[in-house]
Amino acid sequence: MAQEGGLALVRKAVEVLDLLAEQGEATAASIAEDLGEPRSSVYRLLSSLQKLQMVESGSGRGAYRLGFHLLSLGTAVVERFDERRFARPVMERLHEQTGETVYLCVRRERHAVCIERLDGRRVQSLALKLGGALPLHAGAASRALLAFDDRTAWTQYLESGPLQRFTPSTPVTGEELLPALEQVRRDGIAVSDQDVTVGVAALGVPILDYLGRVRAALSISGVREAILSDATTALREQLLLAGEEVSRAMGWKAVDGAVADFG
Repeated sequence: MAQEGGLALVRKAVEVLDLLAEQGEATAASIAEDLGEPRSSVYRLLSSLQKLQMVESGSGRGAYRLGFHLLSLGTAVVERFDERRFARPVMERLHEQTGETVYLCVRRERHAVCIERLDGRRVQSLALKLGGALPLHAGAASRALLAFDDRTAWTQYLESGPLQRFTPSTPVTGEELLPALEQVRRDGIAVSDQDVTVGVAALGVPILDYLGRVRAALSISGVREAILSDATTALREQLLLAGEEVSRAMGWKAVDGAVADFG
């Protein structure tokens, strides 16, 4: 590893950080085994990362975990999103009204990445943490992002690789996913009925910019009975209005009262 070029060394460092992010804590020996690298090289890399406060000693003997310097870097990344700045007060109001978990997600290639999250007072969904990601076919925010993209993007997404199934309800084929995306466009809202976590449901709406492009998705999640029961029609209306409010802040203007005109 020491003889590799600068880019390769950076790549190895990122792999170590990704592994620690996924596992929480790990020893140099286990990291070396997982990455297929010599222990001596991993020890040297961890020592360098520790000096930079990228990693720190973990709770167990010989264990490492992510360092606090990454927190400031992550905060700087999150703060640069206009979507977050405009959505945060709306999310806080929605959270106060419903008591459910509220998410803000943006698209990064084949995934929806959570850039803001307010935990529910009754149930805290663990499927999508702050900074975490879900594939675009799974979950309400994810499908809202994909559905309000151009339809050619749907085909590209399906053709780019097999889709992961989280539960029996996850749409993983074109026959399952394409009608679901069309339904989202018609209704202006995506419904996730236990397709990521059994017993958990979610609703998601797109956030549009001044050109009508989807920039983010706002979603609300909780136990299925609280999100999808006959008594939760008001919840859908609250989320639709919240999505429209953030979209207007991003410069979007409604077309004849519709959620959007995508042709």
